Amino acid sequence: MQCTRILAIRHGETAWNQEARIQGQLDIPLNERGLWQASQAAQALRDESIAAVYTSDLQRAVQTAKPLAQHHQQPLQFHPGLRERHFGECQGYTWAELAERSPDITDAWRRRVPGFAPPGGESLLDLKSRVEQTFHELAERHVGEQIVVVAHGGVLDIVYRAAARVDLQVPRTWSLSNAGINRVLWTPEGLTLVGWGDVSHLEGTSQEETFS
Repeated sequence: MQCTRILAIRHGETAWNQEARIQGQLDIPLNERGLWQASQAAQALRDESIAAVYTSDLQRAVQTAKPLAQHHQQPLQFHPGLRERHFGECQGYTWAELAERSPDITDAWRRRVPGFAPPGGESLLDLKSRVEQTFHELAERHVGEQIVVVAHGGVLDIVYRAAARVDLQVPRTWSLSNAGINRVLWTPEGLTLVGWGDVSHLEGTSQEETFS
């Protein structure tokens, strides 16, 4: 059977994660804890066989991927298709600020309206199409191998839904921890869930779900 094993990792923590501030495609670096988390993730995967390391080109993802790539002597390969969902005019606000400023937007967001796009941003349908196409493209290059993909919470949410066959509008009940390690299997038929939300390398700590 044609298949590719994928280790999908969310970037480490940023200051904006702590503030529950919407980052989207704004380029925010890791904070001190995020850098530590990146190091821990690399250490946890030190004995894995890894054929390639792909990352979003936003620096919080790049900084997370770098220690792992260095350990495995793999070049970092950047792909804009792995960027977080673009939240348009909503980027930079906290949830509380956005709710006060634009209650209609926060209502559509909470209800996960698939076709709703924040002004200047992407809809969930846009994001789903981009992420699934990107993962298919990368996995197809490495049939029979294992790769690492470092991305963002919104991206990994789509990956989970695709692998577990969960609809876009179903409320999220799974974790999207910073520097959490998630395992999926790709075949030409799609993604399959292998393991999700491993944070044992972070000594049992977990991050609150935030707007990545």
